[in-house]
Amino acid sequence: MARMLIADDNRRMTEILADYARREGYTVDIVYDGQAALDRFKAEPADVVLLDVMMPKIDGFTVCREIRRISLVPVLMITARSEDADRIMGLDIGADDYIVKPFSPAEVMARVRAIMRRLDLSDTESNDSENDYVLGSLQINMDRAEVRISGQEVSLTHRERELLWLLASSPGRVFSRDELIDRLWGFDYEGDLRTVDSHIKRLRAKLELYDHEDWTLSTVRGQGYKLKTT
Repeated sequence: MARMLIADDNRRMTEILADYARREGYTVDIVYDGQAALDRFKAEPADVVLLDVMMPKIDGFTVCREIRRISLVPVLMITARSEDADRIMGLDIGADDYIVKPFSPAEVMARVRAIMRRLDLSDTESNDSENDYVLGSLQINMDRAEVRISGQEVSLTHRERELLWLLASSPGRVFSRDELIDRLWGFDYEGDLRTVDSHIKRLRAKLELYDHEDWTLSTVRGQGYKLKTT
């Protein structure tokens, strides 16, 4: 049974979210401060994390950053603050989604389902080769959740791996921000288009740590992004 960790100091909200999660088959752990969230995750890693930004002891950004050091588990940030800077920070440190209060528990669970469906895509493919892609020095295996450059494994979040897979599967094709949002976040996503820019920036920084002279992740000004061979 999948495990969900909910970390928020609003006890009523956590109980409501936990009730919805249990209805969908999750085992739920609830904590009320950032340090407890981090300790619980290290003791018993969850399959998905709902993480409030403003919590006692350690804030959600710090918890997310620490989780990302040890795991690629989906993390959804929850906050009452709607400033773009906060959204961008959450995405830059590795959050998979960012939900602003007030929200409905049904919306939260819908976003969780969307993320988990993407994680399960490799299990529903009819052929392993459809999830195995090679482009020069770049190797992507979605079944094993692995990305390698010249044989060296690259640590990416699930969303970053999906983004790289989509771009690499159509080398040279320009994907607009709108199209990337529709393909990866869903057509009903209501967040900022700069979500794409934040993920591209973080993905590019990770890729640039490895030599790959035969391809490059490029920005096409005014149009979007593409991965092209060189």
